[in-house]
Amino acid sequence: MNYQFPWIEAFVKVLETGSFTEAARVLGVTKSVVSKRVQDLEQALGAKLLHRSTRRLTPTDVGQGFYEKTRSILIDLDGAVEDVTKSGGRLTGAIRISAPMSFGTMHLGPALYPFLRRHAQLQVALSLNDQRTDLQTEGFDLGIRIGRPGDSSLIGRKLGISRRVLVCSPEYARRKGIPATPEELRDHDCIHYLTVNPNQLWQFERPNGEIRSAPISARFIVNNGEATRDAACAGLGISVQPLFLAWEAIRDGRLQILPNFKLADDYIYALYPQDRHRSEKVRAIVEYLSGCWQQPAWERVIYP
Repeated sequence: MNYQFPWIEAFVKVLETGSFTEAARVLGVTKSVVSKRVQDLEQALGAKLLHRSTRRLTPTDVGQGFYEKTRSILIDLDGAVEDVTKSGGRLTGAIRISAPMSFGTMHLGPALYPFLRRHAQLQVALSLNDQRTDLQTEGFDLGIRIGRPGDSSLIGRKLGISRRVLVCSPEYARRKGIPATPEELRDHDCIHYLTVNPNQLWQFERPNGEIRSAPISARFIVNNGEATRDAACAGLGISVQPLFLAWEAIRDGRLQILPNFKLADDYIYALYPQDRHRSEKVRAIVEYLSGCWQQPAWERVIYP
């Protein structure tokens, strides 16, 4: 059969990234080159692999089956290259990482910079999105998540703790007072992070460890973590904040922690598909990140 490896690679990257433009960026070629390679592959196979529309690209049934088989071949090939190069201590090739927007911008990106300077032949494509991403189907090698892993098909490693606190601005506290119990939150303006919890219920931990839910009155609902922090700083209401996001505002006095409210701790996890366990790149980055947030600066606002 007359086909070429770059055609298959282009097709796989288009599905993994969701667009010809992004696939071209990852491969270091133009969009027209990627489009031509996919067309050549379809012509050589005599089958349509992609449904194309102005809004999205989706695989045909044939295309999905072809993707699943060829992606595993590309992973094995990548692993073979790593086996040859890792004996010299070099990490090469590309790795796709998914992470939440705020944590990725504030902490993951800066943590990766020294690692990338150390491994000059390694390319990282970091995708930041507050929506949960399916690492396996969307072709990611590694995901960084805040919370608790829910997908048992993924391999997980705990990288650190992410404590959460209830906060408001000093101006809001003077104007409205502060609640003494979770039940009193219904009488206050609250800022709700929609992505984490679509229901207007906040969960608190009792002294015995039991979790209780309390309904809130949400005045401002938003799907971005930094927007919830900024709204709280502006005096719009009470907000649940992870320390990694709000610690500087707390340190500088723009936000204050409300006493008598204990929220269950979240954790920072590295998650990756089973077939990426063999990847030297994934193992090296996870090992490196495991030492980045053991004693993070944000913890010092409650444990100086």
